[in-house]
Amino acid sequence: MADPFYITTAIHYPNGKPHIGHAYETIAADVIARFQRASGREVRFQTGTDEHGLKMAQKARDLGISPRELCDEMSGHFKSLFDLLDISYDNFIRTTEPRHHTASQAIWEAMEANGDLYLDRYEGWYSIRDEAYYDESELKTGEGGEKLSPQDTPVEWTVEESWFFRLSKYAEPLLALYRDNPEFIQPDSRRNEVMRFVEGGLRDLSVSRTSFDWGVKVPGADNHVMYVWVDALTNYLTGLGYPDETDDFSKFWPADLHLIGKDIVRFHAIYWPAFLMSAKLALPKQVFGHGFLLNRGQKESKSLGNVTDPVALVEQFGVDPLRYFLMREIAFGQDGSYSAEAIVTRANAELANSFGNLAQRTLSMIFKNLDGVIESGLPEDAADTALLSAVSDAIAGLRDNFGKLDFSDGLDAWMRGVFACNAYVDEMAPWALRKTDPDRMKAVLNVLFRCVRDLAIAVRPVVPGSIDRLLDQMGIAADARDYSALADNDWFAALAASDYKVEKPVGVFPRLELTETEGAA
Repeated sequence: MADPFYITTAIHYPNGKPHIGHAYETIAADVIARFQRASGREVRFQTGTDEHGLKMAQKARDLGISPRELCDEMSGHFKSLFDLLDISYDNFIRTTEPRHHTASQAIWEAMEANGDLYLDRYEGWYSIRDEAYYDESELKTGEGGEKLSPQDTPVEWTVEESWFFRLSKYAEPLLALYRDNPEFIQPDSRRNEVMRFVEGGLRDLSVSRTSFDWGVKVPGADNHVMYVWVDALTNYLTGLGYPDETDDFSKFWPADLHLIGKDIVRFHAIYWPAFLMSAKLALPKQVFGHGFLLNRGQKESKSLGNVTDPVALVEQFGVDPLRYFLMREIAFGQDGSYSAEAIVTRANAELANSFGNLAQRTLSMIFKNLDGVIESGLPEDAADTALLSAVSDAIAGLRDNFGKLDFSDGLDAWMRGVFACNAYVDEMAPWALRKTDPDRMKAVLNVLFRCVRDLAIAVRPVVPGSIDRLLDQMGIAADARDYSALADNDWFAALAASDYKVEKPVGVFPRLELTETEGAA
């Protein structure tokens, strides 16, 4: 039995509606979760919303509503988007849930019992937008002379009583962690950045606030609420039932993968393992900081007027073309760019024209020329064997690359299998064989049916809805669509011996069109 697999996204800050970056991260996590399930692992996939902190309190005040009302509304937008994007999460966590307050207070008490928390006075620079503290040496100077964080967000001088975490105590253990486990932070560029930061020395971390009360109460000090990152990071434990010794916790912790944006790697690769070391809990196996998604090469911002609503993209292009584009176009871990033209070009070239057309032509010819009947045990020649081998190699390439989170190269390998099938169709010309050698035509179409089924199962983690509609038309049972099915040598004979017949097929990857405005852009 394969080991269980636990994957999380960052929990998303709902002070506004979700944007394309939220969609990108969550789609990537879903592809990983579906890939691991298809590979035979029991998967726990968690996402959710991070609902505490000064930013949320201020936003609610500006809107004239309570923080809870703001959280309920905005969290609903995230959940609706993820359902629209066909995200197969097992747990959608909200940090305002009572179980999460319990977990956060439990890890606080564990760190306190280890002697790592003490009360003092905080004076320093704080970014409300980042919910982060910054040293003077990290700040930039804006055009107007104002001080800015490394993320170009405003900072303000803060003075208040605070609990501190002895982060400085964990500098050497953290460096040992990075040295001994080079896969802990990926990609390597993120690992190098984190190591340089820790090598520069760590200061103790302010982990409570008294200037607002929208957060988790510090045990024994109700006038303090926890620094939002202590609370937020603990969500990965909350979802498994911590602090109780649940079956889920014993099965899935430590997490296999925390998938996050590169801008919050410090919190996950420094603060989080230090908190866990202090609380004497096992560390996650990997933190992966993916790149940013750029709109025509530019970071989205309200001031530029280029913020994209992912719901609108789905409405225009469909869920699966968007999912495919984001995984195919961008080298995962690096920044990438998107545009309407790029989505249409990629989806039409590979999904509609290449794989979609292959599947449609294959099923149509079986329907028209063979009365929908497939047949096993037909003689195969060298061209058939070569094609089946090429498709098998292509699928192996996809699986190998997906296992390394290299989705673009994995889909490139998959496309080599699709191209091999289309070249085979052109070479065999089954429409001509119908007149000259109908037995050979039958063999060719049956080989193609087998290849289409295998290629469909391989790419199903990326475009699940479309592939399921295709496999439904091919008579493939719902419980025979994972990677173990690819190793079943008897499936085709069993299907051919059943009452299954190919009906007139319906295409699952229609061609996309640009609007006139987009086409002229």
